[in-house]
Amino acid sequence: MRIIGLAGYSGSGKTTLLGKAIPRLIARGLTVSTLKHAHHEFDVDQPGKDSHTHRMAGATEVLVASSRRFALVHELRGEAEPPLAALLGSELAPVDMVLIEGYKREPHPKLEVHRAAVGMPLLGAKRPCDRGDRIGRSPAGGAVPVLDLNDVEGIVEILISCACRSTPYSCVRGSPDGAADR
Repeated sequence: MRIIGLAGYSGSGKTTLLGKAIPRLIARGLTVSTLKHAHHEFDVDQPGKDSHTHRMAGATEVLVASSRRFALVHELRGEAEPPLAALLGSELAPVDMVLIEGYKREPHPKLEVHRAAVGMPLLGAKRPCDRGDRIGRSPAGGAVPVLDLNDVEGIVEILISCACRSTPYSCVRGSPDGAADR
């Protein structure tokens, strides 16, 4: 499994870009999953549904299944948020590529999507960035590409070429898992 992320502030275009990139990756024969970090409380369940009633009654996990899909909701109930590596290692089925939205402080490779109109600074001078309608690495990073946000094929090439194998920690030289694997 290879992993790479998109990081950026709310409103920068991460989700829109993923919505365009995922079909292109699949068209290349790759299986793709996504992992999205939420900074706030969220709920995928609906009040009034049986599964919601089960959760509200105290069930630790509720698995809803049909002939088309299944969804597992795990209530943390005061437990710490699981780290990215744990989620990648135990919660996702094996695929060719996992696209991670958020987790901007984790050590996995990522493209930064930045829009000046959002009014926030770049996340990192050595990380990829978007300047207005562009995405890529910060010009301060040297000979690293800065792409037009609408150049989805070019962005897909970067996603594929910069993704690393296994856990986010194996992507960082000197990590406990060993040398970077790109």
